[in-house]
Parts: sequence; C-alpha cells; structure tokens
Amino acid sequence: MKYKHMIIRSLFLLIASAILMPLNAQEAEKKYKVACVGFWNFENLFDTEDTPDVRDSEFTPDGRKNYTKEIYKEKQGNLAEVISQLGTTMTPDGLAILGVCEVENKMVLEDLVAHKKLEKQNYSIVHYDSPDKRGIDVALLYQPKYFEVTASQNLPLMIYEDKGNRIYTRDILFVSGIFDGEPMHVLVNHWPSRSGGEARSAPRRNAAAALCRSVIDSLQTADPDVKVIVMGDMNDDPSNKSMCKILRAKGKQKKVMKGDLFNPMYEFYKKGIGTTAWRDAWSLFDQIAFSEKLLDKRQKGYFFHKAAVHNKKFMVQKTGQFKGYPLRTFVGDTYMGGYSDHFPVYIYLLKEK
Repeated sequence: MKYKHMIIRSLFLLIASAILMPLNAQEAEKKYKVACVGFWNFENLFDTEDTPDVRDSEFTPDGRKNYTKEIYKEKQGNLAEVISQLGTTMTPDGLAILGVCEVENKMVLEDLVAHKKLEKQNYSIVHYDSPDKRGIDVALLYQPKYFEVTASQNLPLMIYEDKGNRIYTRDILFVSGIFDGEPMHVLVNHWPSRSGGEARSAPRRNAAAALCRSVIDSLQTADPDVKVIVMGDMNDDPSNKSMCKILRAKGKQKKVMKGDLFNPMYEFYKKGIGTTAWRDAWSLFDQIAFSEKLLDKRQKGYFFHKAAVHNKKFMVQKTGQFKGYPLRTFVGDTYMGGYSDHFPVYIYLLKEK
C-alpha cells in the first residue's frame, strides 16, 4: 500500500511540474531593465580648510586630527572605490541615484564624482548648505542617464530646545525628476542624533518624520499612484515610532496599505544586521523606504526587486577594541584609513523591457 501511495504521489508531482514549467519558463524569458538606488553616510567628508562659523577646525592640517590633503585624498579614494562597486552585481551602471550625508559642502562632492573610479558614472549633484553647526549637509548624486532633475529644494527642520531656542540641524533635501521616463520624488535625510538619550531626543526625529510625511501626503493627494523614495540616516531603527508610526513605513509588504511606505530594511534589522555599531550593539539607522506603488509588479514602470546592506569584509575593522565594526577614517583622533562608520544600503528596481 505504501509503495502504491509513493507511485501516485510521484505521478502527481510529474503532472504538476508539467503544468507549472511553461509558466516558470515564460517568467524566466522576461527581460528587465535594472536600476539601483542607494544611500550612504560618508562620516565627516570635510575639506581641509577652516570655515568661519563652522565647527570644522579638527578637520584641518593644524587641527587635532592632523587632517592633511593626503588624508583627504585617501578618504575620497576609499569612498569612490566602494561607490564604484555598489549595485554592479546586477547592473554595470552601478548606482543610478545615491543619497549621501555628512558632507561639508558641494566642493567635496565635486572632487568625489571627478575621481577616476567614478568617471564613467558621470554623476551630477544636488546640494544645499544646511544650518547645522558642524557644517554637515545631505546631498544627492545621480546619473543623468537615468534621472533628470525637474525641481529641488531644501526643507528646513524647525525644532527647538526646552527653552525655546532653535536647534540648527540638517535640512531635508527634496528632489523631483523623471527617472528613466517616469516621475519620481526623493527625500534625502539625516535626522537629529540621539545626543542626550534616545527617549529625550525622540521628538526631534519624530518631527523630521512628520515633515517627510507631510510632503508625501501632499504628493499622494495630487497623485495617489506617485512614486516616492525616502532615504537617509534616520538615527532611528525601522521599529521606532518615527519610522513605523509617523512616516508609516511598514516592514511587511502584506501590511502596506494605500498611502503607506514599505521599508525593506526591516527584515535586515530583525535578523540582527545593522549599518552602524555603538557600544557593541548594532543599529540599522540607514534606511530606504518607498511608496506602495513601487511594490506593484503589474504596472509598466519600475518596481522593487530586493534590498542590500553593503558590509563587505574589507570595510570591517579586523583588530582592536572595535573589531567587527565598520572601518572608520578616524577613531577619536587616530587615523584608521578606513571608509565610514556606516555601511551603505541600496535597493534594486526592475522594469520590464
């Protein structure tokens, strides 16, 4: 009897395979265009000049870090090397769009995109100076081959201390354009830090999330099917209130409702994978979330394929107190010759040809 059941089961599997094979073959024969969108916190990409009214004196040749032009050039080369690799497993063009933060000015970005390792990408730059006291800004690098910018603006984040004094922090960069033939909007963020403690500083990040949400609401009122990408160093994890409640960035596709965002970084966070480490604990502050239209594989435009954290071995510190952490440029005032204290993140988008 057992042998008879085995024969029947085998026949059933053969029939099922015969039915399913044409569908799988048809799916495999589809041709897709691939585009990659990423974000990276550059960790203190400063020039070597002492800028008035900016707290950057440590990043000068005479400062306590002895930040020379040679170190600056090596930092640029290290960043360029990593950027040149991102996304290339699926597309030779690499990153079509890269949001960045912790850059001092537009000049340091112009030096970066002119690096020989990035020449073929021909990156253009969207940058505004922020009122942050350390002089660090957010920006967007993009390949004109993929993205045509039609509008951009910096959105000031108006937050205040208990005594009513304004806290000067990074603006949010809002860029609109045409992404390979279809409208796309990008918000690049570097939300307020956890200085003073996570709970005490949370309202500042909640305010940043609310500002992003208000922009998204306005866009979705005008067009419910709008495609919006929100990226940045949020200084919060995917599970924090700022992300999942205020921004409405859900971690599971089945929970994404009309108007919500999907946050693919949540699955990495659940698995204990982070982008930055502090006191032997990993956080996944660097995130890319997007509107639910990018989950729809039936529409003609780009749709989400998969996400990644770029945490390659050469970007990890091998020895010492911070073994296993991202390999930084400096630890304190000690030069390490590394990349950043954050790993970059990126997503792949597909579009049927």
